[in-house]
Amino acid sequence: MTTHQKSADADGVPGEPTTSPTAALGLPKKHKRNKYALAISVLASMTSVLLGYDTGVMSGATIYIKRDLKISDVQIEFLVGTINIYSLLGSAVAGRTSDWIGRRYTIVFASAIFFAGAILMGFATNYAFLMVGRFVAGIGVGYALMIAPVYAAEVAPASCRGSLTSFPEVFINFGVLLGYVSNFAFAKLPLKLGWRLMLGVGAVPSIFLAIGVLAMPESPRWLVLQGRLRDAQKVLDRTSDSPEEAQLRLADIKQAAGLPENCSDDVVSVPKRSRGEGVWKELLLRPTPTVRHILIAGLGIHFFQQASGIDAVVMYSPRIYEKAGIRKDSDKLLATIAVGVSKTMFILVATFLVDKVGRRVLLLTSCGGLAVSLFGLATGLTIIDHYDDQKLTWAVALCVATSLACVAFFSIGMGPIAWVYSSEIFPLRLRAQGCSMGVAANRFTSGVVLMTFISLYKAITIGGAFFLFTGMAVIAWIFFFTLLPETQGRTLEEMEALFGSFFRWRSTMRELKRKKLEQDSAA
Repeated sequence: MTTHQKSADADGVPGEPTTSPTAALGLPKKHKRNKYALAISVLASMTSVLLGYDTGVMSGATIYIKRDLKISDVQIEFLVGTINIYSLLGSAVAGRTSDWIGRRYTIVFASAIFFAGAILMGFATNYAFLMVGRFVAGIGVGYALMIAPVYAAEVAPASCRGSLTSFPEVFINFGVLLGYVSNFAFAKLPLKLGWRLMLGVGAVPSIFLAIGVLAMPESPRWLVLQGRLRDAQKVLDRTSDSPEEAQLRLADIKQAAGLPENCSDDVVSVPKRSRGEGVWKELLLRPTPTVRHILIAGLGIHFFQQASGIDAVVMYSPRIYEKAGIRKDSDKLLATIAVGVSKTMFILVATFLVDKVGRRVLLLTSCGGLAVSLFGLATGLTIIDHYDDQKLTWAVALCVATSLACVAFFSIGMGPIAWVYSSEIFPLRLRAQGCSMGVAANRFTSGVVLMTFISLYKAITIGGAFFLFTGMAVIAWIFFFTLLPETQGRTLEEMEALFGSFFRWRSTMRELKRKKLEQDSAA
């Protein structure tokens, strides 16, 4: 598939040339990092702290909730996992909400919903009350997960889009660490107070996030879709690496939105189709080969990110360490803090490398390392189970080391790149809804894993459960290797040319490189 083959399918404007202005003219390869784009991407991505904190704090809080409310393991599974199912509702409507009120106010809305959920959980007097709080918080999580990477991708220049779009995952990991620290800090309090403070404190960050987001500009792509070209130009001038790049990015966005390139009015009328009409039909009912490939890649990367069982390692780490022979609550919670530190440190490595070495290298290294680590964890837990009457210090050390390796390998690739990749491959007209589908696949898979993990390990042993996750990680590696092309350095509007040939994407990429060289030599 060549760059010219996507004209009618890509923009709904038959006969229009679709070679991206950015691709045609080219951009300098070396850029000074845009500090303004960095700052607003960080601010938007901080909404992900909310999910991270909830994930981390619930792993330890369940120890005390079970003792206080006298609930069963099945109820614990539902308490832990259903927030991901509830978040499906949030992510399902987040795309349309963000197209309606804008990316910025959608972030504020997400923070407000999560604030209400955290307050409800903190004041819960029984299991039913607690589940109502989880439901409300889950809606906010769904909103936050969809909108943060979309906003970061849409304000970032191509030179650093990968690192800026990975920030949501950075803050998820930071939130997990905060949750673990909160568990340890409040664990000494009276039983009825401790876990309620652990959950209720999660409301505090959402207040500051909602206020801080008001200082951010709106996404330039959303502004163009509203016909506000002058406002979009102002944002692009501040978030691009140069004035020339700002002009090229605006031209790309106008082309993708179905607007003439020479249209320069401050406010214009946008074709109705660009406002989201027919998006679901194009995504699901009548997708072109390009859209079908993008959809498989975007949903697949999110599915395998969670099917690898990483959330079971993070959310049930105290149980894993108990099975490994660590009995004291304080020791288990300290070990989980080590998990949080490992996640946070290695996600920073990915942030610095994603725009230097590319998405595929990090993704494949991460997935391969995760598979090996899961195999080691499964082996250690199986040995401890088999020799239950003996204290095998080396096996306990192996379980702790491999659990830390699991989150480390996950964080250098599969964690951040799922969000980076899915937010950049969908075309502008499909991006909000496409990304919301990715979030839905991610949260549904995570919910299934978390809501079945305890029952699963009771049925096939905890070692058997992690052998199963190892197999899923191997399948994920094969999927990533065969179906996901490299997207490093390409503008969002160029992305469609890479997709549509499925397993033959390498030949498509070679053809695009050849055409680029011909354009450069002609210039």
